[in-house]
Amino acid sequence: QVQLVESGGGLVQAGGSLRLSCAASGSMFSINAMGWYRRTPGNKRELVATITSGDITNYADSVKGRFTISRDNAKNTVYLQMNSLKSEDTAVYYCKAYNLRNSAFDSWGQGTQVTVSS
Repeated sequence: QVQLVESGGGLVQAGGSLRLSCAASGSMFSINAMGWYRRTPGNKRELVATITSGDITNYADSVKGRFTISRDNAKNTVYLQMNSLKSEDTAVYYCKAYNLRNSAFDSWGQGTQVTVSS
């Protein structure tokens, strides 16, 4: 089982930046992708960005050009650099570790709050 710990959330003004981190521990053998999702104040869960073990990335249209997902394999850590933040980016951000072919390996972090003030 994989344990995930997110950090880096907080309060920022619109136009500002934050970097989220997700540190993974435990058995990563079956994990070949990680991603960031968010749950908005309206309780809608959205995919934000994903990255595979081969460094293939995918972004929600709403964050393309503003957010960047990256990974440090040596540290088992995934990052989400968020620039030009908007009020609509306000959400609880969750890290997910998973296997592209088997959802039985899905693991989620506890979430970190990002609040963007306008």
